[in-house]
Amino acid sequence: KDGKIGDAILVAAHLAGADEIYKVGGAQAIGAMAYSTESIPKVEKIVGPGNIFVTAAKKLVYGEVDIEFPAGPSEVLILADKTANAEYIATDILSQAEHDPKASCFFVTDDENLAEDVLEFVDKKTEDAPRAEIIKEALSNSGKIILTRNFEDAVYVTNEYAPEHLVIMTKDDESTLSQINNAGSIFLGKYSPVACGDYGSGTNHVLPTGGGAKMYSGLSTESFIKKPTVQKITQEGLEKISTTCIPIAEYEGLFGHVDSIKTRLNK
Repeated sequence: KDGKIGDAILVAAHLAGADEIYKVGGAQAIGAMAYSTESIPKVEKIVGPGNIFVTAAKKLVYGEVDIEFPAGPSEVLILADKTANAEYIATDILSQAEHDPKASCFFVTDDENLAEDVLEFVDKKTEDAPRAEIIKEALSNSGKIILTRNFEDAVYVTNEYAPEHLVIMTKDDESTLSQINNAGSIFLGKYSPVACGDYGSGTNHVLPTGGGAKMYSGLSTESFIKKPTVQKITQEGLEKISTTCIPIAEYEGLFGHVDSIKTRLNK
């Protein structure tokens, strides 16, 4: 708002090796990077979260440039059994809720006593939280404690929701992990808060939201790597593979394809 970029952002960009920085944001920044301006060159890929207008702009320019995925408000789901620490769970809920009034905070368990204890800690800690108003609004909008009949149902709910951040606090967290199919970034055990993923443990916290973890993974170095395929076929190899390729090409009615193989075999 004051026309300046935060010092910490500039230092972090420098340490990461950035050699160009453009002071622009919002949907207009997406348009500039996708189509270029007099001062901003066109890019091949745009990544990183933003507000609803940034997300909409990224979806509109997809195809002109690549994007990692559309990202919405932040999410956390804590999956826990009766062995979990209720206060730890409450802190993970509140740390997510303080992000944004639209943040989603889910706690799923099959233990009613744990659910009640977590609710008590959430209420108690919210009153003393510096961002209490944001937390209250987020929890009112999309804060849920889901009590299931058994732990298998709790795992089912987790996989169906496909959370951006998943915290697992169970007696055997490795065994629970083996049952998880859909999640953006997973935090195992009572000493693995989401905050460490945000700030220090090394994982990227640009992650799929809104069920996107069913379809794709979070941003990583692989997001910037292209993987072309290469094939080199010998004359002997062409003879062998032709018995597969020619009948399929003939079935599809693509006789130019057939000729491109047969001509080489005749010679």
